[in-house]
Amino acid sequence: MPVIRSAPGLQDKLGILSADAQYDLSCACSCGSGDPRRRGLDNRWLYPVTLQSGGHSLMFKTLVSNVCTNDCKYCPLRAGHDVTARCSLAPEEIVRAFLPYWKSGQVIGLFLTSGVCGNPDAAMDRMLAAAELLRRRERYRGILHLKIIPGASDAAIDRALALASGVSLNIETAGESHFAKLTTRKDYRQSIIRPLRRIAALTAKGARYERVKTSTQFVVGASDETDREVVRYMGGLYGRLGLKGIYFSAYQRGLGTPDLPGENSAASNADLLAREHRLYQTDYLLRKYGFAAEEIGFDAAGNLPLDIDPKEHWARRHPERFPVDVNRAGRDELLRVPGLGPVTVRRILAARQGGGRLRSLESLGLRGARARKAAAWIAV
Repeated sequence: MPVIRSAPGLQDKLGILSADAQYDLSCACSCGSGDPRRRGLDNRWLYPVTLQSGGHSLMFKTLVSNVCTNDCKYCPLRAGHDVTARCSLAPEEIVRAFLPYWKSGQVIGLFLTSGVCGNPDAAMDRMLAAAELLRRRERYRGILHLKIIPGASDAAIDRALALASGVSLNIETAGESHFAKLTTRKDYRQSIIRPLRRIAALTAKGARYERVKTSTQFVVGASDETDREVVRYMGGLYGRLGLKGIYFSAYQRGLGTPDLPGENSAASNADLLAREHRLYQTDYLLRKYGFAAEEIGFDAAGNLPLDIDPKEHWARRHPERFPVDVNRAGRDELLRVPGLGPVTVRRILAARQGGGRLRSLESLGLRGARARKAAAWIAV
């Protein structure tokens, strides 16, 4: 097991660990251009986050430790891959680093994740100790997102749910056979599915921790799963486990081991980023537009077409549903129109109240490419 180096000071450790936290995108906004991170006044990293409302803000995000005994083949921080200085933050150091940012209003909350130093519960203990200091001693009541370490015990999960406003556990890929290609030291059913089910039971409607937001992440293209398989799992994660969000991280060739399927794929890094974007669009269709996983269309290889967004792809496969009369259609029908989003649909319905009729979408503020796209599918 790698040795934890105690020589670096707090500032040095924050620089190392916050930068290494980039590989975990749960709660992150990853669809923008360029590097979305910002440096704070003293070289710590602040990360953009996507809010449940669809807006964005900044979160203080760091690894508690980048020492890891796991061998996840896609991860630069895997055991035996010494490409970075290994170090850990003590609970007091986490509190001391975070609070000035919170008190000055620069961030909306704290995101803690960690490598597995020792065993899953040992890694959880360090995060939970920091969370307890913040909640109980410092009376911190803001956003606190805790990463659940794969294989964590029921007791550790329960403690995390009692302290956090949000938790996530990364499923990584679609199913046991694909997961086996990513690691030899984690058991899919025991390390991933068992804790996900416990989190789901304890955060379900009416349960003790219903208030806690739950999410997961797929590493897209590290294994050789298809988008069809990913979307099927998404349907189950939302429908059966009640997760509130799913995030996607496109695997970038060069980070993993030579035997990783993603290192030998014909897909370019640009293709994988485009695939990530299409999966985010599909996720939005499932969460916000009333689509079921079974309605999403794929190409012959079982993947989302990269040259067309999934909503328009569905519309082209269902010409019998169009054109949609914007002066008569209900909310669900309108949400199926390419180019129309929830905000525009609300405006359409509001404009029709009291017998009013729409003459054009431009009167609602919809212009440009989206207006041109919608015009092909509606009747006014």
